[in-house]
This record gives sequence, structure tokens and C-alpha cells, in this order.
Amino acid sequence: MTNSKPVLLELNKVYASYGSVKVLEGASFKVMAGEIVILIGPHGTGKTTILKVICGLLPVTSGDIVLNGQCLKGLSTEKLISLGIAYVDERKLLFPSMSVIDNLILGAYHRHKTERQVSIENDIKAVFQLFPIIKERTEQTAGTLSGGEQQMLAIGRALMAKPKLLLLDCPSLGLAPLMVTKMIEAITKLKDQGIAVLIVEQNIPVALSIGDRGYIMGKGKIISEGSPEELLSMQGMTDIKIAK
Repeated sequence: MTNSKPVLLELNKVYASYGSVKVLEGASFKVMAGEIVILIGPHGTGKTTILKVICGLLPVTSGDIVLNGQCLKGLSTEKLISLGIAYVDERKLLFPSMSVIDNLILGAYHRHKTERQVSIENDIKAVFQLFPIIKERTEQTAGTLSGGEQQMLAIGRALMAKPKLLLLDCPSLGLAPLMVTKMIEAITKLKDQGIAVLIVEQNIPVALSIGDRGYIMGKGKIISEGSPEELLSMQGMTDIKIAK
């Protein structure tokens, strides 16, 4: 499968472990600039672990992770954020007692020393355009939002870091169908802003409906790749329909 876009992120034979338990065993794949890539596969195959090694939450034991030609191995999470990587954990990890607006402002904490306040304010407006419903909840505390609204706020806070690559772990988890549809629409719009998105998703129809390309994981490594249609045709997935 060809892709004319430049490579933004590349994993080359990456290994990682939780203590003595090996989780990634030679995972290799690419994410091109401005595309949506999905990671699917059985539970426990290392999908979330890939997101954690990319954003520095878990060290790589061997192999390389490269963003825009720069090796990321050994860099702090704060440094990786400044390089353009933002991660939204499936638990969302908002500050529940703080307001929606304060959660968004915290997403831009590393930018305050280098950028004018007006730039941050404009990005808040852009988040509200992407997720109008949370604009209506500006002064509401994050902990009182619905699950779908919290997911929107978590993604919006990540976008305040102005990422080149957005990592999403199971963004549809626990959401009502209407909220899932709104989430898909919003994530798709990020491509228009030149943001690449790497999504781990257990809801296979949702994943296939949103991705430009995808990878299937098995036991710590990539076992298949292709377009959503190509992935759909593979053994064991023929009963899944892609939502249009």
C-alpha cells in the first residue's frame, strides 16, 4: 500500500516489558503526517503499551522510536510533549474538581513561557468549535460532565499542547452511540489541521470507520496491515461491517 505523505513516526523493532513480563516483541510500523492510523487486535497483545512507549510512560528495552527524524528513546514525557506528542489515556485523567476551562488551560502549560496568551485563547476557541457541547460547560467542573463530555474535554486538553501526533486509547469506551458518532466526526476533522492520530480501539467497526490505514497486533508485534477495507477482508473479520 503506497502513501505519498512524509513519515511522521516510525517504530523499528521495539521491545518493552513490564518488569519480567515481555509485552512488545519487535513491533514495527509507521504513521504518516496528517493521517489516522488504527491499532486493533486481541486484548493483551500490546496495543496500549505501544502508546505508552511512544509518549515516554514506559521505557523501550531495545529498538527505535523516531519522530520527524529525531530518536525519542530516553526523552522525558515533558520533552516529548514539546516535540509534538499528546496522549489521551482511556481513563481520561482529567482534574475532576477543576472547571472545563481550567482543564483546557492546563493542557497548554508548557506553552505559557514561549507563546502569547492570545495564541492560547485562540486554541481554546478552536477546541470549542470542535466540541461545541463543552463550550456550554465552560465553568462546570470536569467531574460532573457525562462520560462523552469528559472524553471530548480530554481530547480538547490534549489538543491545547498543539500536537503533531495525537495518541488515543479506546476513545469510544463506554460512550453512547450518539457520542461515538460525534467523536468520530471530531477526530476526522483533525486531519484538516494536519494532525496525525494513532488510535487504539477495541470497537472494531468504529476503528475501521475512522482510520485511513490500520495495523493488527498479535503477541507484541504487528501481524497485518492495510486499508480498512483490506483489514476487513482478512480471516476472522469478514462479519464486521464498516459504518459509512
